[in-house]
Amino acid sequence: MDNLSASPIVNCQLVKSIVNCLSLCPMKYRIARYIEKEGLFTLRDNVLLALSGGADSVALLRILLSLGYTCGAAHCNFGLRGEESDADEAFVRRLCSEQGVPLHITRFDTRTYARKHKVSIEMAARELRYRWFDELARTCGYTVVAVAHHRDDSVETMLLNLIRGTGIRGLAGIHPRNGLVVRPLLCVGRDEVTAYLAGIGQAYVTDSSNLQDDYRRNRIRLKLLPLMHAINPSVKSRLFRTGNYLNSVAAVYDKAIKEGKARVWSEEGIHIGALLAEVSPGALLFEILHPLGFNSAQVEEILQATGSQPGKQFVSGLGWRVVRDRERILIRPAEREEDAPPFRLAFEEKEYTAGFVIAADKRVAYFDADKLEGDWVVRKWRKGDVFVPFGMTGKKLVSDFLTDRKFSLLQKENQWVLCCGETIAWVIGERADNRFRIDGSTRRVAVVTVIGESV
Repeated sequence: MDNLSASPIVNCQLVKSIVNCLSLCPMKYRIARYIEKEGLFTLRDNVLLALSGGADSVALLRILLSLGYTCGAAHCNFGLRGEESDADEAFVRRLCSEQGVPLHITRFDTRTYARKHKVSIEMAARELRYRWFDELARTCGYTVVAVAHHRDDSVETMLLNLIRGTGIRGLAGIHPRNGLVVRPLLCVGRDEVTAYLAGIGQAYVTDSSNLQDDYRRNRIRLKLLPLMHAINPSVKSRLFRTGNYLNSVAAVYDKAIKEGKARVWSEEGIHIGALLAEVSPGALLFEILHPLGFNSAQVEEILQATGSQPGKQFVSGLGWRVVRDRERILIRPAEREEDAPPFRLAFEEKEYTAGFVIAADKRVAYFDADKLEGDWVVRKWRKGDVFVPFGMTGKKLVSDFLTDRKFSLLQKENQWVLCCGETIAWVIGERADNRFRIDGSTRRVAVVTVIGESV
């Protein structure tokens, strides 16, 4: 009980609670020990409990109150089940009134939110409730948010992730803590929760949607797990232990991935040679690209592309683009249609005198104003564009010029040019056209300066 050693009074209260639990209810004793072991919260914390009115959250409320914790409750009415949702809200109001617990209630238009944000109803409800919990914690002084996920929920999550396809983290199940959110019931199962409520005569509500098999999680709960139980009656506890073990393995894995990223990844991109020298290039590449929306099949194709010619590109569902360049895998936001450059140009004209100074600044270009004909036009360079680089007499393809400058594919794509009429006068930030150079006959100088984003 190191986390309570600074407060003898609080420490004595917890010892008394644990002694009472041990004599009355072994399950409550295990939960008290689990809260302490995982460092979820102490008797000094102000706990906001997510209270749906179902068996799990009702049991968690009664247990935390009996252990002496200070609790407030938060109930979300998602408006998805009509009168049944309203009945759940009424039940929660009565329960909190009976137990003397402060209650916060909100209502959400979940279906509209789901349509607007193009997410499932389940995801919409999750996003709405956790955003509200965070807001309540900030404004009402709650130090943790307790939710009533138990061991069976963690097992179902493991199996759901396995069916979808996942890595080590997905097989680790539900974690006891995620930021402000804590889960004190992960050490007990659903049957223990309902048995506890029956033992104290505490009513609860039942969400009818949980009794249907419309959703994958419910199919796992109602069909798959009973089949697995028939093969091995202790399957839930075995899977839960495996999840705990994989959670520890994931910590080692995360450390190795972090070190691997540092070896292969920089602002310029992923160095292909360094990546291929890693113990598992595919796993490392997946961990870098998966958070950007690339799936496992795409990552495998990208890895295979490291052995092919530069130029192959891949786009993720989250708006990121990967390009196989010469020595690196380049990662950039997917290109959007642009009507204007990310900078502006300032134009001015000056008299050319013997004391005129030409600054060595790639953001500024100088032209003989009398050699210019036509309107100024700023655009990205195009295939087949040519100009006469300053200091040369012959024309050169802009593409060849950029290649000679060792530009990456993405740098080439983002290169802008300044045209005078149909003729390129300046590969902006790189080289002016020699045909418009200042010479002994120059009387007026056109000065063009880049304002804004660097080039």
